Amino acid sequence: MTTRDDVLETLKTLTDPATGQDIVAAGMVRALTVNDGAVRFVFDIDGSRAKELEPVRAEAEAKVKALDGIASVSAVMTASTPPPPDLKPQKAAQPKGPEKIPGVDRILAIASGKGGVGKSTVSANLACALAAEGRRVGLLDADVYGPSQPRMLGISGRPASPDGKTILPLRNHGVTLMSIGLMTNDDQAVVWRGPMLMGALQQMMMQVQWGALDVLIVDLPPGTGDVQMTLAQKAEVDGAIIVSTPQDVALMDARKGIDMFNQLQTPLLGMIENMSTHICSECGHEEHVFGHGGVAAEAEKLGIPLLAEIPLHLDIRLAADGGAPIVVSKPDSPQAEGFRAVARRLIAGGHA
Repeated sequence: MTTRDDVLETLKTLTDPATGQDIVAAGMVRALTVNDGAVRFVFDIDGSRAKELEPVRAEAEAKVKALDGIASVSAVMTASTPPPPDLKPQKAAQPKGPEKIPGVDRILAIASGKGGVGKSTVSANLACALAAEGRRVGLLDADVYGPSQPRMLGISGRPASPDGKTILPLRNHGVTLMSIGLMTNDDQAVVWRGPMLMGALQQMMMQVQWGALDVLIVDLPPGTGDVQMTLAQKAEVDGAIIVSTPQDVALMDARKGIDMFNQLQTPLLGMIENMSTHICSECGHEEHVFGHGGVAAEAEKLGIPLLAEIPLHLDIRLAADGGAPIVVSKPDSPQAEGFRAVARRLIAGGHA
């Protein structure tokens, strides 16, 4: 009786015309069974070669059927499916660390623990003060939910994008500005979740044609959320300044902002006490509306400098609302001097 081995030896006499290899060694013979004179096997081939290999299949059937004791032969041709490509990366992708923004020498973040302490006013005035000192300055309004820099710098209109990818910022008072407020109407709310927020910030950092800047000031939103983390993770931030009023409630939140920058390993350059004191324009009486000395004490405890004590003054508010910060509209005023002193100190320390 013909055995399975006999059938295999017969099949080995047939070759693949493309390679010259016998069909058994080539792995074309699969699931071979020999049972009571009935032989069955699968002739497994590349589907694109079916017409070419049909004569080989027919010859295999004929040769096996000619063996002693073989009553029937069934050789079913099948086309095997090639294994799917290995889409797994050969090496685990390494997350990108913070990167330099093209053309920008330094990035300076202006932050606060809570809203309403005048962080954006400080940012606008500091940017204009640095420009007045001859620095090439950009201002990124990262306070996406409450963008106020277009109003404070007197800038309107929409940034252009000649190629649909690069954004051309706008400019006034020597400061190059990019803000989500330039993309929306004054009364239009930005209703975005975190991923959209982070995507917008990355676009405003990396896809804006900032040009050659000595320093880019980033006006951060209050708190310790997605924008702050995205900035620290995606861009090389050279330092941060914390703005706070002297009152205890503001200082409680300022401490959280300080701790956030410590966790993100961003150097703290100092603190600014805003709305430090109010002098009555009628009688000259000085009054500490929000208390006094709290920011100075906090800065001393942390071992960082108190950069300025900015007064609560009507002219500062009117100038910001009018689109020309106090360092532009009244550069020689006592109110402007605090901002200009901070600018000169940052330049002297190599931070701007």
